[in-house]
Amino acid sequence: MAAKKPSSSRLEKIRNIGIIAHIDAGKTTLTERILYYTEKIHRMGEVHEGTATMDFLPEEQERGITIASAFTSCLWREKIINIIDTPGHVDFTVEVDRALRVLDGAVAVFCAVGGVEPQSETVWRQSTKYHIPKLAFINKMDRPGADFEAVLTAMQEKLGAVPLPVQVPLGEGEDFKAVLDVISGQKLVFENQSLGRTIERLHPDSQEQQLVTKWRSILVEALADHDDQIMEDFLEGRDIPAEKLLSTIRTLCLQLKGVPVLSGTALKNIGVQPLMDAICEFLPSPWDVPQVQGLDPATHKSRSFPVKSSAPLSALVFKVSMETGRKLVFLRIYSGTIKAGDMVFNSTQNIQERAARLFTVHARHREKLEQAGAGEIVAAAGMKDARTGDTICSEKDPILLEKISDYVPVISLALEPRNSQEEEKLTFALDRLLQEDPTLFFERDQETDQIIISGMGELHLDVVLHRMRREYGVDFRAGNPQVVHQETIQEKARSHGEFARELGEEFHYGWVEVQLEPRGRGQGNRISLEVDYESWSQAWLDAVYEGVEDALQAGEMQGFPITDVHVRVKRLKSEKGADSIGFRLAAVQAVKSAMNQAGPVMLEPIMNLEIQTPADFVGECINLLGAKSARVENMFDRGEQKIIHSLAPLRNMFGFSTDLRSATQGRAGFTMKFHSFDTMGS
Repeated sequence: MAAKKPSSSRLEKIRNIGIIAHIDAGKTTLTERILYYTEKIHRMGEVHEGTATMDFLPEEQERGITIASAFTSCLWREKIINIIDTPGHVDFTVEVDRALRVLDGAVAVFCAVGGVEPQSETVWRQSTKYHIPKLAFINKMDRPGADFEAVLTAMQEKLGAVPLPVQVPLGEGEDFKAVLDVISGQKLVFENQSLGRTIERLHPDSQEQQLVTKWRSILVEALADHDDQIMEDFLEGRDIPAEKLLSTIRTLCLQLKGVPVLSGTALKNIGVQPLMDAICEFLPSPWDVPQVQGLDPATHKSRSFPVKSSAPLSALVFKVSMETGRKLVFLRIYSGTIKAGDMVFNSTQNIQERAARLFTVHARHREKLEQAGAGEIVAAAGMKDARTGDTICSEKDPILLEKISDYVPVISLALEPRNSQEEEKLTFALDRLLQEDPTLFFERDQETDQIIISGMGELHLDVVLHRMRREYGVDFRAGNPQVVHQETIQEKARSHGEFARELGEEFHYGWVEVQLEPRGRGQGNRISLEVDYESWSQAWLDAVYEGVEDALQAGEMQGFPITDVHVRVKRLKSEKGADSIGFRLAAVQAVKSAMNQAGPVMLEPIMNLEIQTPADFVGECINLLGAKSARVENMFDRGEQKIIHSLAPLRNMFGFSTDLRSATQGRAGFTMKFHSFDTMGS
């Protein structure tokens, strides 16, 4: 249940929102306009010029894309709007996931031409997983091929959303000139000379009024499905007050039963202020969302605190940033208060941390705070050990919030520093980047002693390499990207392991029998101790469990992690010298022996590939996919483009963009995202 509201509260004025979308839908441009109209900035930067406020990393300015989620705060209609501008590229989906975890609402931006694109679906479903109410802004209505109704249809068909058209475009493409407010019935014209600051609210002419009437009927019909009073008024032809429409839209939005839809073009400064009004009107404050649930670290029982600054502290670390060598920890405070200089408790790591300084953040600029309370998003300096996903709370009233999801890397490459001095700089730089990026992994190859880094895609690792060279001045050689694999089994097998050996001056013994069974693809591993618990000490059982976990870290084929396996521990034997070390090492032997008998196979990353191409080049695209061992799953029309959906092994996708441009004279584009680890023919 949501917390009961007091008569007035600063919390009711807070909106913690994210801007989410497919790459190039216009998220960052929209954020620039919001900052300009709220007077947070006095000149609008442009993504294509590399001057966008929120894209402040050099890598973002060079590529014209958002890489790291950026945070800012502004005021509109006496509301405090905290905004996180998230990446649209699939390699940085995790940045979106981390941001969504701490947001109360979101604005989904769709291109009026491209509609609901693959990454749009991904981030939409991510937000739905976290029960985040959303608005939709259909951007780029001035582009040739813009189709407002087609985007609404795609939202229904692809996302299962119920669009609630609040403001619709007057004209499309070159004819787009204003928006119509369906609820007030006004035509909103944005003056070009004032960069959209001045808005004329006009009465529509007769033709425009027909359009308002049409969309108002569509809106009312959608609302009537959920509200009996509106249904009754609609059937009897009575006019429905604007206040009733607004309150019903907000209710459906908060319940995730409807999505208010607005339209415009951020680049031409049309439709942005009405969207800001809608953020204040429809999206939730921290009071409107359920209390975040956690666990008592001691009892592991469910626990939650009221959304009040006077309640015990609970906050989640959702991002770590290393700025000029200093660690900045971003926190969403769910309850309680933090003051600058406070000692707080990191319940995830069971350690004390000092929040030496607190800041509110605007892109790369910071303003000091004396304290921060429930509902706020702030940055803290001084927390040396905090990591993404950690819970910050009071040691007197501890709580452990759900961790942010772990992610599996799909691509890796080897790094070779020029000399030992450069190796020290390299490991230092990687340590800093690993603190900041939980999707980056680093290990040493035991055979070659090479440093191996792994990540979520080619662009992800390319950005990491650029940052190490630019920020830390590291000189190194990088190998070609290599695909990360996993191992699994095809058959059931049973085997045992016996460890009887002296280590140092002590003799250790253990005997373990296990049975391995394959699980469904993507189900992960499961370990069952199917022995008489009363006959064995807990320490020995724990050692067996840990030994099984150790064995699953590296398979026998090429040393990749083992997945989708059910390990049943069937029998244990004890002789003189039996101890935890012996049982742990015997369990490792038992699993490895059973793996060799269970038909081990390699699993590789399979990617979801969508190609957008003119119809003339469909044949060339199909031939190219065949050469890449891809499997075509579906093909359909989207506007004048043909869309080809396929599954493709990542190992064959290096350089695919060059091959596709060559095959289609540069007229086709594609998006690619991770689908699963599986087997696929050569």
